[in-house]
Amino acid sequence: MQKVYSKVTDSMNFFQGVDPTELAEKYGTPLYVYNERILRERCRDLKNLVTYPNFVVDYSAKANGNLAFLQIVKSEGLEVDAMSPGEIFVEKMAGFEPHEIFYICNNVSEEEMLYAIKEGVITSVDSLSQLEQYGRLNPGGEVAIRFNPGVGAGHHEKVVTAGKKTKFAVSPEFIPQVKEILKKYDLKLIGINQHIGSLFMTGEAFVKSIASLLEIAKQFENLKFIDMGGGFGIPYKKEFDEAPLDLKDLGKHIDEALYKFAEEYGSQVTFRIEPGRYISAESSVILGTVHSVKYNHDKKFVGTDIGFNVLQRPIMYDSYHGVEVFRKSDVKSEKDETVTVVGNICESGDILAKDRTLPEIFEKDTLCVLDAGAYGFAMSSNYNNRLRPAEVLIRENNEVVLIRERDTFEDLTRHFIPLK
Repeated sequence: MQKVYSKVTDSMNFFQGVDPTELAEKYGTPLYVYNERILRERCRDLKNLVTYPNFVVDYSAKANGNLAFLQIVKSEGLEVDAMSPGEIFVEKMAGFEPHEIFYICNNVSEEEMLYAIKEGVITSVDSLSQLEQYGRLNPGGEVAIRFNPGVGAGHHEKVVTAGKKTKFAVSPEFIPQVKEILKKYDLKLIGINQHIGSLFMTGEAFVKSIASLLEIAKQFENLKFIDMGGGFGIPYKKEFDEAPLDLKDLGKHIDEALYKFAEEYGSQVTFRIEPGRYISAESSVILGTVHSVKYNHDKKFVGTDIGFNVLQRPIMYDSYHGVEVFRKSDVKSEKDETVTVVGNICESGDILAKDRTLPEIFEKDTLCVLDAGAYGFAMSSNYNNRLRPAEVLIRENNEVVLIRERDTFEDLTRHFIPLK
């Protein structure tokens, strides 16, 4: 096996001596590959973010909800948040107890809300109408509320979840109405939370949002917890030595705010964060096979089996993912070329990497798409009736285990009801 271009996976020791071309042959492509060691390291990074004693890391399962993945996160002492009854169900399968799950809902039905209530999972609502609904369903119960701190951040406008242009959360101006609804249904507000957006690489906006959130918290008595949200980014352009988020500096500023608030509030309330991407993104790559190399006029295209049904982030957010090249044969790449790497979906937008300079690529090469563990498989689909890929895990002892089977044609049709 040739490592034609493998700077990032080599530096991370991602494959730990396992041959990616053999993984591609054994399990087929496209294939999601996870590294247990890296996943555990990222969990520990955030558990050690601050020195404040009452601090909980809630993994955001929407980023990656594979059962084995959740089991590893649980074993590292993290708790978890959920966005749907389905996530609650799988999280319980992974071993999380109801008190370790935080349901952060958005525009949900009575049936969804009742599911969480009956499961004993604390629910956060993000509008006055949803707070009314919760009160009708669970009078006298405990509830949390998501507030909009007025500060948003993120790598794309579609993932900025606070500020003036978002559908999420309750504006602080409605705190009097919040208190009226709490009193009306005898609800106990035990927590408040926020989420400003996804993938910030400097901590300024996050620290600013915490200050706003803590001012909101001071308007409520006897809170048990304050959830600061997440959005911690990772460097997607590692091959260009993009700097990572400075967790040490960020943790220092967060610590200062937490200790100061606890002293002023009169109790060491529990503080939570809810990162998903930081924990999951770097723990996974996608392996794919090159099936064609062609020119259209003066533009060279490398055609693979990694369509946007496998990885949606590039088409949805114009997101960047590094690409590496592995080769089973002894044929050498004699030059670097500028190519556009595309998938097999019948749409012109099915572009994985545009105008990327890479060593010469040939048919049958194995491509490796980096940092695919967050919103990768979780957003995959059967568009074009393509089969969703398998997922494998490289254990810390270098054993490779299958943690999700590849779809079959039967999976595509099992829910159809034919006409008679």
